[in-house]
Amino acid sequence: MDIQFTEEQELLRSSVQRLLRDQYDFDARRKIIASEDGFSRKHWAAFAELGLLAAPFSEDVGGLGGGVLSTMIIMQEFGRHLVVEPFVETVVLAGGVIEQAGSEGQKQSFIPDIIAGSKIWALAWTEKGSRFDLAAVTTTARRDGEDYVLTGDKTAVLAAPWADYLIVSARTSGHRHDRGGVSLFVVDRRAANLHLQGFKTIDGRRAAEVSLRDVRGQLLGREGEGMAVLEACRDRAIGALCAEAVGAMEELNSATLEYSKTRKQFGVTLGTFQVLQHRMVDMFIAHQEALSLMQHLNLSLGASEAGVSRLASGAKSKIGYAGKFVADQAVQLHGGMGMTDELDVGHYFKRISSINIQFGDPAYHVLRYAQLDTAA
Repeated sequence: MDIQFTEEQELLRSSVQRLLRDQYDFDARRKIIASEDGFSRKHWAAFAELGLLAAPFSEDVGGLGGGVLSTMIIMQEFGRHLVVEPFVETVVLAGGVIEQAGSEGQKQSFIPDIIAGSKIWALAWTEKGSRFDLAAVTTTARRDGEDYVLTGDKTAVLAAPWADYLIVSARTSGHRHDRGGVSLFVVDRRAANLHLQGFKTIDGRRAAEVSLRDVRGQLLGREGEGMAVLEACRDRAIGALCAEAVGAMEELNSATLEYSKTRKQFGVTLGTFQVLQHRMVDMFIAHQEALSLMQHLNLSLGASEAGVSRLASGAKSKIGYAGKFVADQAVQLHGGMGMTDELDVGHYFKRISSINIQFGDPAYHVLRYAQLDTAA
């Protein structure tokens, strides 16, 4: 599959490429992740100014109406440059949930600040032992006047240390693993009795363990009907993460090919060894297959096709295995230097490894794909 982009989409892609090429090279990224904040507010503001934070949102809420395909274009370029700023967490996850489930008042209150780059959001849905199950929720919420009071713990909440607001899943009824009874709440990160323990992730980003003890939150969407929203959110996130992985794979292939042309062993360049040529061909094929599947998924997401959730699981699994293969080969063909901090190859390896476990690893999605096939 090869998507024929519109003139506007091509303009978006070239604008992102130019910005990242000029301002976000590997050395700049290393300085960003080594800083105290761990991300760049300057670059986040530049993304907002360029319209990247507005691109996926509909025009009704002040966005540019680019939808899923604009997210795909942006994330593919972000993957090529290992961008650490929380685009997926703030725009795709939280912004997508607000646009899908929020009231008109909530949309008008929250989305403009996301588009302007003035507020950062994170989605807190994972709990200890949940194993990628969106319904494995033990955090509780009870009504108290106009608001709700939340109690529970969330684990490995990506971008939480940077966030101004969290969207938290909590039970208003039912038991753990029940589809019904899961609700979503907007919580101010600086709310009383909310505590974060931040940490660095292996790919240079930031996450946190979140503890809530009678923390006040605002209901987002209908009470007890959060699962459908979270499932749609997961599908969109998978589409974005697959695009990022494909971008990273492309850069690994390019770096490995270039290295094979210059690195000499036994007096000749590595690229002259036929067995290594075969491995690089396999890497190229894996990337091309992943690219086609990623585009197919995002086109299906944009068209809201039936069965897209099953397709998302199939893509997450296939692209996950392909990404791991390409990353493994790139590291091996670069030798010991492939995992050094000074070379970008190891950083791509770590990012692909992290993408593989977000919203379910490849093995999980193989099983989910089979289960959805049986259910159909």
